[in-house]
Amino acid sequence: MSPPNNTSQSKALEGVHGVHMLHHSPFSFEEITQYGDFDQSTCRHSSGANHRLIITRVWQQRPSCMRPIQCSLHGDQSVAETIANVLTSLPFIGLGLQAPRKNLSCKLYANSLIGVGVASSLYHSSRGKLRKYLRWVDYTMIATTTVFLSRALRNENPKLLMAATALCLPIQPLMVSAVHTGMMEISFAKRALKDPDLRMAHNLHKMSSLVGGVLFIADDIFPSTPYLHAAWHLAAAVGVGTCHKLLE
Repeated sequence: MSPPNNTSQSKALEGVHGVHMLHHSPFSFEEITQYGDFDQSTCRHSSGANHRLIITRVWQQRPSCMRPIQCSLHGDQSVAETIANVLTSLPFIGLGLQAPRKNLSCKLYANSLIGVGVASSLYHSSRGKLRKYLRWVDYTMIATTTVFLSRALRNENPKLLMAATALCLPIQPLMVSAVHTGMMEISFAKRALKDPDLRMAHNLHKMSSLVGGVLFIADDIFPSTPYLHAAWHLAAAVGVGTCHKLLE
C-alpha cells in the first residue's frame, strides 16, 4: 500500500472547524477561533502578568510615608535608656498642662499634648507584644496633636483636608504629622515676620526643629546608639514649647 497523499489529507482537514492547513508547508498550521481571529490567549496572559509585575514592583518601592507604620517589638537597649526615655516624655505632659486654653481648639491641643506624654511613657516602659500596639498609639497621638495645633492656628481647615486626615490618621500617622506640621511651620513663619515679639521664639523653634530632625534621622539610622531618642524628646519638647507663643 502506498502512503496517503498529502493533498487529499489537507482537503479532508479543511472541512474540520477551526483548522486551516498551510499549503507548501506541511509542518505549519494556524489555529483560528470561530470568529476568524488567531488565538492570542497565551499572549494576553503573558502581557497581563508583566503588567502586574511592574505594578507590584512600583508599589513595593513606594516611599515609607505611604506605607503603614511598622511597629518594632524591640525594647530599649538598657534599663537606663528606658528610664531616660520615660523621663524625657514627661515634659510633654507639663507642656499640655501649661498650654493656653482660650477656646475649644486650644483645649483639644493641650489635652492631646498630655496624651503624647502618657502614650510615650507607656510605650517606652512596655515590653512584649503590647509594645507594638503602644507604638501605634504613640504615633497616632503625635499626629493628633499636630492636627489640633493646625486647627487652633487656622480656626478652620479645608473640609477635604480634614476628611483625608481622618482617613489616613489610623494607618499613616507619620504622613499626617508631616502635613500638619508643615502647615504650622508656614503659619509660624508668616506671623513672625509681622510680629517682632515672635521672632525670638521662632528662631528658637527653627533651631530646635533642625536639631530634632537630625536626631530623629540619626535614631532611625543608628537604632543601637543609646540616648539618641531621649535627646530627640528634649529637642521636640523645646520646639513644642515655642508654639505656645502662637496661641497666646
